[in-house]
Parts: sequence; C-alpha cells; structure tokens
Amino acid sequence: MTGDFEQRRVALSTGVELDVVDMGPKDAPALIFLHGFPESHRTWRHQLPHFATRFRCIAPDQRGYRGSSKPRDVESYAPDRLIADIFALADALGVEDFTIVGHDWGGVIAWGVALGGQPGGLYPQWAGRVTRAVIANAPHPAIFQRLLLANAEQRAASQYIRVFRDPASDAIIEEQGIAGLLAHAFADRVPSGGIQPPDEIARLLADWEDRDTCRAMINWYRASPANVPAMDEPFAEAPAAPFPLLAIPTLLIWALDDVALPACNLDGIGDLVPNATIVEVPGCGHFVPWEAPDAVNAAMDGFLERTAASA
Repeated sequence: MTGDFEQRRVALSTGVELDVVDMGPKDAPALIFLHGFPESHRTWRHQLPHFATRFRCIAPDQRGYRGSSKPRDVESYAPDRLIADIFALADALGVEDFTIVGHDWGGVIAWGVALGGQPGGLYPQWAGRVTRAVIANAPHPAIFQRLLLANAEQRAASQYIRVFRDPASDAIIEEQGIAGLLAHAFADRVPSGGIQPPDEIARLLADWEDRDTCRAMINWYRASPANVPAMDEPFAEAPAAPFPLLAIPTLLIWALDDVALPACNLDGIGDLVPNATIVEVPGCGHFVPWEAPDAVNAAMDGFLERTAASA
C-alpha cells in the first residue's frame, strides 16, 4: 500500500487551479507526470518516490479531476487548453525545461506538450522547454486516427468513446456516476490486467462520487477532435497527411495486453519519432504504471540515464 502524497494548490495563468504533488529536490531536473482517465496523480504512486531522490517530480490532478478546477463547458477540455495547462504549471512552479511523462489521456496530452515544446516546436512561445518524453500506452495522434479509419481492431476497441460522447450517457452519469458508465460502455469486454488494490479502489470510488468530476472527465472525450467511426461505417486507408516529427529522445512503454489500445499503435512510430526507444511489457494490461511498476521504473531509469545529456 502506498500512502497519500502531499499536494498543494497551484493557480495557473490559464484560469484553473490544480492540486499538485511536487516532491524531490527543487533544483534537480524536472519530470512532469500526467495521469489519464479515470485516475489521478496516483497513477504514478510507484514512480514518484522512486524518482524523487534524483528528480523534481511534479504530478498534477489535471483539470476536471478530483479537487482541481472543473469548468462546466466541453470546450474547456479541448487538447490545446490541456496542453497549455502544463506549460502554465511549469511557469507557476518556476520550471524552465522538463521531461514530460504521460499515460493514457495524460500520454495524449504529453504528445502535444512534446510536439509543441521541443526545440523548434509547434508553439513558438514554448519551444525548447521540453527536452525528453516518456509515454506509456497512449497513441500517437496521427497513427491513432489512421487506425480508427482503417483498422477494425482499433475501431472496435474504441467504440466506448462513442458511448462516452453520446448525450444519452448523461443520465447514466447523473444516476450512477463514472462506475455506471464504465459498466455500460465495457459491458461486453472485461479488461485484462491487474486489479487495483482495495485501498485504491476506495479512493477512486470516493473521487467518482462528485458528479461534476464525472462530467468533466467525460468532457475530455467530447472535446477531442478524434473521429471515431461506427463499426458499420466504411473502412478506408486515409492518405498520409504531413505530420511534424517528434525529434527529442522519446521512450514509449507499451503494455501488450491493452484491450483499448492494441500494439498496432506502434506500427510506423519510427517514421514519426525517429529518436524513439520502445519497451514492450508482455502480460500486462492498460494501466502499466501500477500494473508493472518495476518494468516501468527500470525502463525509465535506463532511458533517463542514457539521455541525461539531452535534458
């Protein structure tokens, strides 16, 4: 069992306030950890103590989660707003450059943070501030969209997103919260992999009691530009659209038993991330940071040591 982490409230220039874990030497290289759905900073409960002896480890509850600000409108959860939060968080904590670490939705935002903040990145005001990226079971945006259009396995695995976006789900959220919506969306599929220990399940259920939190979490999906066709829509190979390369050192950790994101998401990654290191974790489901923490920590240790000169 891992105990609670001390958090502090941080007001951002983007207009929201986040509850943030900030541990480790303040003058050490910074790692910013981004959790995904439907979790919190505790996604990283096995990583934060491990790395805080050598790094400044920063792990927010992202907007819409737990006690952090929960704007009500869907547009507040558009990816560009979520990306901007991370640079604003770095500003608020006096962090100039950092390594971005993300899992699931946090990994999706990490792709955007890395592409925007790498040297010569998409966002000139932030370019050069992101030195490395570590992404666990979160699809590259270009590969994911291509798979949704052309690959039956990934499209089938992503139909839950259509359920989340369906206005009919609002009544389920109101009556049963996120737990009820998850049961509805995944009724025909039992996720493989580890089960949260009882104390972590209790924390999650407590977090999910707040219906504003439940709605905010789903708004991440509703604000996403990803096109998720229905299974009866035609499959088509999308023409290759130009997409910027991610040139900074990048570690991809991929658990191979992920029912939502199969390993086909790694196909072609070298063309888009030429400086990528891929570590596959067999026999592990989607939530690799806590299902296989030793594998994740070892992969990150090796990567951070090898790329220290880049940071």
